[in-house]
Amino acid sequence: MTIYIFAFVAMVLIVTGMALGAILQNKPLKGSCGGLNKIGMKQDCEICGGDDDECRKEQERQEKVAQQADLAYDATKKH
Repeated sequence: MTIYIFAFVAMVLIVTGMALGAILQNKPLKGSCGGLNKIGMKQDCEICGGDDDECRKEQERQEKVAQQADLAYDATKKH
């Protein structure tokens, strides 16, 4: 049981250290060097077809739809 406690404490310290390092550096997080582009599959993206500008436009469109979507209504009011 002592080994499990030691392992848990070690993992908590590691994760805490990584989080503090990310916070104190005050830099935005970056993706990896891999991804679809690295393995030649970027053009297979169903949304943008490999066009980064199209991906950005689609993200903006989805954000607008999410802001405008009224998913609830007041059932106590008569229409």
